[in-house]
Amino acid sequence: MLLFRVVMVLVASTIGASILAYLFTRDRRYLGIAWRVAKYALLFVFVLLSLMFLERVLAPVAGLV
Repeated sequence: MLLFRVVMVLVASTIGASILAYLFTRDRRYLGIAWRVAKYALLFVFVLLSLMFLERVLAPVAGLV
C-alpha cells in the first residue's frame, strides 16, 4: 500500500505540473503527457485492485486463510 500511495502522489504531481506547463506555454504536448500519465495510472490502479480482489477470492479456496 505504501508503494501505491507513493505512485499516486507522483502521478498527481506529474499531471499537475503538466497542466501548469500547458497553461503557461499553450503547448499541447504537455496535455498529451498528462493524459498519458493518467491513462497508465488508471491501468496501474486496475491491475492492483484486480490482484487484491483475486487474493481475497482465491485465498480461502486455496486454504491459505
